[in-house]
Amino acid sequence: MIPVTPIATERPSALAADISERLTLAIREHLLSAFAPDNTKTLRLFSAPETAELLGVSGQFMRKVHSEGTLPEPAENRGGRRYYTAQEIWDARHVLEQSSRKPGKYTPQRAEGEKLQVWQLMNFKGGSSKSTTTIHLAHYFALRGYRVLVVDLDPQGSLTSMCGISPEIEFDGLTIYDAIKYDDPVDMRDVVAPTYFPGLSIAPSRLMLSEFETESAVHSDAEQPFFTRIRNAIAQVENDFDIVLIDSPPQLGFLTISGMAAASSLIVPLTPSMLDVSSTAQFLELAGAYMEVIEDAGASLNYDHFKFLITRDEPTDIPSQQLTSFMRALFQDRVMSATALKSTAISDATMLKQSIYEVVRSEMTRSTYDRAKSSMDAVGSEVKQMLHDAWGRV
Repeated sequence: MIPVTPIATERPSALAADISERLTLAIREHLLSAFAPDNTKTLRLFSAPETAELLGVSGQFMRKVHSEGTLPEPAENRGGRRYYTAQEIWDARHVLEQSSRKPGKYTPQRAEGEKLQVWQLMNFKGGSSKSTTTIHLAHYFALRGYRVLVVDLDPQGSLTSMCGISPEIEFDGLTIYDAIKYDDPVDMRDVVAPTYFPGLSIAPSRLMLSEFETESAVHSDAEQPFFTRIRNAIAQVENDFDIVLIDSPPQLGFLTISGMAAASSLIVPLTPSMLDVSSTAQFLELAGAYMEVIEDAGASLNYDHFKFLITRDEPTDIPSQQLTSFMRALFQDRVMSATALKSTAISDATMLKQSIYEVVRSEMTRSTYDRAKSSMDAVGSEVKQMLHDAWGRV
């Protein structure tokens, strides 16, 4: 019989290394089962009604443009029913835009004079759904024809994984760290990578990004202040995108503050519990103090919007609804009208590194799916309206 060394007698370093190795292997197997054999994510097909809704047209209009030959037939046709890839929907937008009497109807990208929108999602309370909200907003906008860049500032790389790049599986490409480091930074154009999701690109992250915290404490000075690093990196790809979504780490360090200095709007995701509300109050107290410091150091902080988003909302939970009402009474329109529901549909999708927009409706309880999707659509729609307000669109 092979002797087993009790855990209590193992050296902490050996125990940590063993746990890490086991977890890494388990994660690798999980990801390989969730992703395609070549480790790349793929996106589902969209039905004709879904496609018509995304394009903002009727089913009759879609049948008409296909019969006229304005749009080519999609590659997938099952029993007379059309199914579209996200790329085919993206291409259809550009074809229909050419004959549209209303500029921007199908390709609502920013026009000359409309500034790049940079939205940061931040809170140092873990579990506030920052990454989940970020990926849902990214998919919402990409599906509607906007050019979206997500910047993952969390060294854990959760958002990076959800975009189909897995730091856990032999990822050694360039990351946002390479563009913002102090010694020999690379051009942001070399960092930004397209994803499997048409219209969506990412500046990925991995654990090395945590070095920025240490390096900023040593190298940041008047000539190269830390709070300009992310803003300058984004400026290098400004012409390629309409909206940038920044996912912050769950802490108020140099990375989060640098994101604040680059942002044009802020969203603070907040779960309706007293612990989370109290934690957020402390977070904002510190954030305000740091904002003042970097403003005194020369940073210009001008936000079009500064909003709270209630996440993991449970309409039937009375205490959480009382807290939500409390927040709305206290901050009024600074709290977004839409909320992100607590939903098994979203939780199940997130476990597979997906958003609700990637899930096939027939694979789960339809009422659960519909409530979850309607919730995230409402959040996306409200952010889109704020986006257009910032651009001065009617």
